[in-house]
Amino acid sequence: MVNFLFVLTLFILNLPLIVYMDAAEPWQLGFQDPATPIMQGIIDLHHDIFFFLTVILLFVVWMLGRTLWHFRANKNPIPENIVHGTAIEIAWTVTPSLILMLIAIPSFALLYSMDEVVDPAVTIKAIGHQWYWSYEYSDYTNSEGAGIAYDSYMIPEDDLELGQLRLLEVDNRVVVPANTHVRMIVTSADVLHSWAVPSLGIKCDAIPGRLNQTSLFIKREGVYYGQCSELCGANHAFMPIVVEAVALDDYLSWISNKLEE
Repeated sequence: MVNFLFVLTLFILNLPLIVYMDAAEPWQLGFQDPATPIMQGIIDLHHDIFFFLTVILLFVVWMLGRTLWHFRANKNPIPENIVHGTAIEIAWTVTPSLILMLIAIPSFALLYSMDEVVDPAVTIKAIGHQWYWSYEYSDYTNSEGAGIAYDSYMIPEDDLELGQLRLLEVDNRVVVPANTHVRMIVTSADVLHSWAVPSLGIKCDAIPGRLNQTSLFIKREGVYYGQCSELCGANHAFMPIVVEAVALDDYLSWISNKLEE
């Protein structure tokens, strides 16, 4: 009884704590927890479409089973001669059209919001290389006119510390302020890459000689993991992405320290 009360007390004390899943898990089938409005919209759209998919699947299976049962050979030795039916042809034309419209309206709204770049407070440039990422914060310069630029390499497995994730940890993370509009400019210095972070709902191609842009608005502090998502050579699997969202005061301190380096 004492042990039960002890466990119950620990459970109640930890109720306010929420553990978010911001990295891939073994045997994972669902999405990672959303950290941006865009990712939340992607998950909601997926659930809406999956509802229609489930209803259509059950209806088709029911119709197929009913047809096989009522029109089997021993019950209908002489096949039915049905040429066409106007009502059913109208039904199976109009109904899918209405379903497609119900799916298209929220999907178009989501696509528009993904392309929209709200006036950003921070601009970060991500440059893909074989096989690492470089980042530039062009909004800040020190007294000598130098900005913030650094490379981000994957930490080898032998150098990982306790709790760090294999093939996902980097030596220099992308640090951004939470609850702030951030613009990401993505390009490449050599071959095609793709800057992708699932929890943030971002996958932006890095193309040599071209600048692509996308926006971020991270709703909560945390560490978010991603990887290059475009086959780019032998070490494609070894160029992870780590985004750390921090409070504004911590972000300003990090910027100050980087400018002093």
